[in-house]
Amino acid sequence: MQANKRKTTALKALAMGNEVVIVPGIFDALSAKIAAQAGFEAALVTGYAVSATLLGEPDFGLLTMAEMLDVTRRIVSAVDIPVVVDCDTGYGNPINVTRTIKEFERAGAAGVILEDQVWPKRCGHMMGKQVISMEENIQKLRAALDSRNDPDFVIVARTDARGPLGLEEAIRRGCAYKEEGADAIFVEAPRTIEELRQIGENVPGPLVANMIERGLTPTLPARELAALGFRLVGYVLTGLYCAAYALREAYTELRERGTSVALEDRMVWFGDFHTIIGLPEKMDLESKYRCD
Repeated sequence: MQANKRKTTALKALAMGNEVVIVPGIFDALSAKIAAQAGFEAALVTGYAVSATLLGEPDFGLLTMAEMLDVTRRIVSAVDIPVVVDCDTGYGNPINVTRTIKEFERAGAAGVILEDQVWPKRCGHMMGKQVISMEENIQKLRAALDSRNDPDFVIVARTDARGPLGLEEAIRRGCAYKEEGADAIFVEAPRTIEELRQIGENVPGPLVANMIERGLTPTLPARELAALGFRLVGYVLTGLYCAAYALREAYTELRERGTSVALEDRMVWFGDFHTIIGLPEKMDLESKYRCD
């Protein structure tokens, strides 16, 4: 519990700080370890990527809380950096949200993202989204805030209203969620740099920006987003898309050529991979407890 308290406090400090923070998307213990070793200060367990890697399915409301909890436990056990978890709509009404917060806090997450979509939800950059009323979501947000044991456990309120209801409504909701006590505000899927600017000028921070390559929102460098008023910048699918590209290239080459020789300069080597997953430390531990 004390270790998780340190993580929540560290994440809260990052969110409230003056420097822009890049948060990569992760989806399993291996991607989490690689992100931590790359030097990131925090990471996000993205439902889109977990749905893809765990189920082989799109982000279409198919992933359950139990599945997300299981992945979260594995990830937080593998790394020391704070981990934020995409908890979709909180998996139900305010009563369900109460349980969601308690379970993910207990699992070791440092924070969660909760959105105002109608369940079953879909990826924020897909068409056809619907949102519940702002008043209904405020009750869910209140339940989330009341349920956390650690006041530093970060609750990010996300609104998907830009798509179905327009930017003005999304800004109105972002302001209301911040006034209600959310730690950070995430207006999903603005369409232009001007829309990003309007969010930065009108919604109280700290603000979250979501960079999805070739999605609805312009993909900008973190420094430009910082100038627009954003502090937490998620590149949430970059790792997943690069991994999928590499797998497709590798398996196609192997199937067509019958050998992996041409791939050897594009892969991590046997010994290097063992370093990534911590084999040297396990070998040292084995030596420590060897019976000579």
